Amino acid sequence: MDVNFQFDWSAAFGSIPYLLPGIPWTLLISFGGLAFGFFIGIFFGLLRISRVPLLRWLAIFYIEVFRGTPILVQVLFIFYGLPQLLGSPINALVAGIAAIAVNSGAYISEIVRGGVQSIERGQREASLSLGLSRPQAFRYVIWPQAFRRMIPSLGNQGIISIKDTSLFSVIGVGELVRQGQIYISTTFTALEVYFMVALMYLAITWTLSILLRQLERRGLVGQ
Repeated sequence: MDVNFQFDWSAAFGSIPYLLPGIPWTLLISFGGLAFGFFIGIFFGLLRISRVPLLRWLAIFYIEVFRGTPILVQVLFIFYGLPQLLGSPINALVAGIAAIAVNSGAYISEIVRGGVQSIERGQREASLSLGLSRPQAFRYVIWPQAFRRMIPSLGNQGIISIKDTSLFSVIGVGELVRQGQIYISTTFTALEVYFMVALMYLAITWTLSILLRQLERRGLVGQ
């Protein structure tokens, strides 16, 4: 069986101007959702290690639900399901940011829990013996050290969330994949266009990976 494979580089490079408008949308959804997800993660991460069983189980329930279901199902539920409950439509951009927020928040919760619990108990006890209250000991001693240890994992979660935005073309958000689909519908150059979409995603995630490695080399993250 003969296969006639031909890659049209001119079509690939010609798609770039049409794909570029999708990058700001991809970054807006990613980092907007991650910003909210970070605070959600801190909240539920601290509840996860709470001494109050009800609060701890509430956090576990949230974490297991959003880590145990696909983000595609989550964004479809937010975009199509919630409007039926609320009685009003939800903007596709808002739905995308919300999906990244609640999904990444579940993973960040576990990152926060692990980071805080990685700090030796003796440091908390020493802080209390010096006259600091428990909130002060957490704020000035435990949290700064824990946060440094969390940064690599937070960066990895950021990369995952950026790639997750590729699924949001199903709700019509104008991110990279959606821009590619629109362009393909008129040019029928799927191979070339999706190749360029992949390269653009790679450029974004690679840049973030390089930034994280630079922080590690300078000793700004980790132990």
